[in-house]
Amino acid sequence: DTDRERERERENTLPPTCSTMIAPLLVVACSKTASFFGWAGVMSAMVFANMGAAYGTAKSGVGIASLGTLKPELVMKNIIPVVMAGVLGIYGLIVAVIITQNVAKSSYSAYNGYAHLTAGLCCGLSGLAAGIAIGIVGDAGVRAVGQQPQLFVGLILILIFAEALGLYGLIVALILSQASEACEDQ
Repeated sequence: DTDRERERERENTLPPTCSTMIAPLLVVACSKTASFFGWAGVMSAMVFANMGAAYGTAKSGVGIASLGTLKPELVMKNIIPVVMAGVLGIYGLIVAVIITQNVAKSSYSAYNGYAHLTAGLCCGLSGLAAGIAIGIVGDAGVRAVGQQPQLFVGLILILIFAEALGLYGLIVALILSQASEACEDQ
């Protein structure tokens, strides 16, 4: 039995050269360029989410202005697409602030930088897509409500689903921004 046990131990152990080669790979080194990716994530969250908010506000605003020339009493009721588009910029701001607080840490690994870049891109690009959808739906929707007021509930439902795209990006970005891998200075 002892010979069999010794043989199993020899099969299960790595030669010394392999174990000494793998050990350095398990230690995550601090990267001087990692913070660049973290700051790029901050920029991505803010810029893309605000581009979506701006487009949604402008495009919906054009429809509201057009509606206001014919039925000014409906302007305040139909301001909802502009408010929903503005919320997208707040999503980007939230993610940017959270990432900024994490980038300032002294031990910032490349893993953290990439995680924060993907968090910023996730929130920002989702906000951009949602802003485009809100703008297009808001413009056509408020004009349609001006002609047929019964379409208002349908407009609101479509806007909610468009806003949900930005909310999904925010949720995933919050999860990604909490990813962390400590590094060691070498």
